[in-house]
Amino acid sequence: MSKLVASPEPKSLETQSAPRPELVSYPAHDADLGGGITVVRVLPLRQHRLVGPWCFFDHYGPLSFNNRKAMDVAPHPHIGLQTVSWLFDGEILHNDSLGCTSMARPGELNLMTAGQAIAHAEETPARNSGKLHGLQLWVALPDRERQRAPSFDHYKDLPVLEPGGGRVHLFMGELAGQRSKARAFSPLVGAALKFEANAKMRLPLNPAWEHALVIIDGKISLDGKQLIPGALHYLGAHRSGIELSTKAPARAVLIGGAPFEEPIIIWWNFVARTAEEIQAAREDWEQHRRFGEVKAYRGARLKAPSFIARPIAGH
Repeated sequence: MSKLVASPEPKSLETQSAPRPELVSYPAHDADLGGGITVVRVLPLRQHRLVGPWCFFDHYGPLSFNNRKAMDVAPHPHIGLQTVSWLFDGEILHNDSLGCTSMARPGELNLMTAGQAIAHAEETPARNSGKLHGLQLWVALPDRERQRAPSFDHYKDLPVLEPGGGRVHLFMGELAGQRSKARAFSPLVGAALKFEANAKMRLPLNPAWEHALVIIDGKISLDGKQLIPGALHYLGAHRSGIELSTKAPARAVLIGGAPFEEPIIIWWNFVARTAEEIQAAREDWEQHRRFGEVKAYRGARLKAPSFIARPIAGH
């Protein structure tokens, strides 16, 4: 906010309009995870790094497969974040260095809080439906929480809202007076929206927060303007609500939260505050310190890439 000073003499004042909400669309880009999986990476983008505390958003699938492992992300480390795994279709098996094992299925949430250090692997289980479609998101932990002990939680009983025209799964945070049981350390919202044909869905928003929409499939209009798929539609703040409409069935994801005021660095699988923290975490991973081992995974773990001076995000 600008500093206000008293005027030396009375002047006529022009009425200033209230801040207007934004709508800026940022194209996503493809990223190759290896093993035949290409994801659409929505966050982070060069033009936009965070939406509230959300700092990473990958959308993969839909995939159909036979006699192969559609997802096989070998053990890798994390610090300073929460991983949020949400499926529209299929199954993913999670194993981590705490010894936790959990199967993610549609409508259920796998939430891992890395804190000071954890390692995990995600893979298609041996018994599967032959389909895979989902999201991997990260939430940056605030400074007061990022050195906490790591943990893992699986949630089945999540709020489902029916605001008209479809259903909303609230997998994290709060929306329309409902709150997810999922553990969160910043004010936020993460919700999967499923629309019927010829739907109109009205959702209240916290005007003090910033929000964004990502179209998963189908065609969706916001206040009469069609939103393109494969993009982050940044809604900014100052919105008390949105009205979304569709002509055919469609899906989208709403993310948002209080603006995250702390500067962060994202490199590979780490969210930190300084390059020195990143270098220390990388060295600890390479030397088999601090992160532990994912003993339930059959195979070699991932090797850390060479550190580069300008950190970028990785899966």
